[in-house]
Amino acid sequence: MKMKSKIVYLMLCLALVGCGKKNQMPEADNEYAVETVKASESDLNVSYPATIKGMQDIEVRPKISGFITKMLVDEGAFVKKGQVLFTIDDVQYREAVRSAEANVRQLSANINSQVLTVQNKKLLNEKKIISDYDLKVAQNELASLKAQFAAAKAQLIQARDNLSYCTIKSPADGVIGLIPYRVGSLVSSSSAEALTTVSNISNMYVYFSMTEKQVLEMTREKGGTTKAISELPEIQLQLSDGSLYELKGKVSTLGGVIDEATGSVSMRATFANPNRVLRSGGSGSVLVPIHMKNAIIVPQKAVFEIQDRKFVYVVESGNKVKSVQIEVLDQNDGTNYVVTSGLKFGDKIVTEGVSGLKEGTVIKPITSAQSAEKQRKAQQEVKEGKMPM
Repeated sequence: MKMKSKIVYLMLCLALVGCGKKNQMPEADNEYAVETVKASESDLNVSYPATIKGMQDIEVRPKISGFITKMLVDEGAFVKKGQVLFTIDDVQYREAVRSAEANVRQLSANINSQVLTVQNKKLLNEKKIISDYDLKVAQNELASLKAQFAAAKAQLIQARDNLSYCTIKSPADGVIGLIPYRVGSLVSSSSAEALTTVSNISNMYVYFSMTEKQVLEMTREKGGTTKAISELPEIQLQLSDGSLYELKGKVSTLGGVIDEATGSVSMRATFANPNRVLRSGGSGSVLVPIHMKNAIIVPQKAVFEIQDRKFVYVVESGNKVKSVQIEVLDQNDGTNYVVTSGLKFGDKIVTEGVSGLKEGTVIKPITSAQSAEKQRKAQQEVKEGKMPM
């Protein structure tokens, strides 16, 4: 009986040992890529959202009211200054011109008759046949007719102008925008929408904004706004599809007022548009190059944030990691940060896997190349189904 109990006890012990080995977790991987901080030169392309406008976006509006009788252009067409775009029904305006012309002729004839009357009464007055009062009445009548004649001529000029307004011409060279009206539409100078917009797109204005802090840093470094703008390098334009526009542009103006709502300052760059690739109303991003000398540059993947403050893990003696707060430039290229404080040349920082680290963790430093090779092998094992359970 005792022998049987011992056998059962031994079997239970072996089963427990086997289960313990089976459930034992693999040893944690404590290898982390580490880089030494050193002086670097870098050209950062800082991206700013931008809107694209033609040099001139001119609304075309009628100066008189009437029905559209002809539309001689279509949306997107390129037009020359003075080219006819629309015509408005001119029947009433032609009639107004004819009426004004007849009124002018009538008054002209009346004036000629009254001039003779005044001359005749002047002779009669000199012979004491009529009184001075009668002569004065005739002279006043002549003056009244001349005033009516001047008003009639002004009405004739206005009537002719209104008739000319029935033919609506392009105010500039450019591209026709949206046309919300059709033949037969009633339009007037008070219509809510313009007939169309003519955009001069031979050169394009690209508008973007910098923060007040960025503008202050730029102007202070260069010694003034004018010099800062003139010394800015040429910039690139990234279009909405992600492609880069083939021609570079130049920053031409810096807004003089800070937007109270956003705290930003508007800037304008000019891009040539010989092939009319750019269209007014488009969007994109401007890429402003910034050259840095003796800069401390760290990968963004090496940085973690706590309550809007940025930290990195510095490797100290014994390969223990310590979190260190850093300050960085607002400008970045989307991959790296330029550190302004918190690190010094010679510091060793963890560049990968920082989310899995804790203060005081002891690591085994490896190079970025070794880390990349390790990841490559792991991916290969997964692909081949050899990844350990």
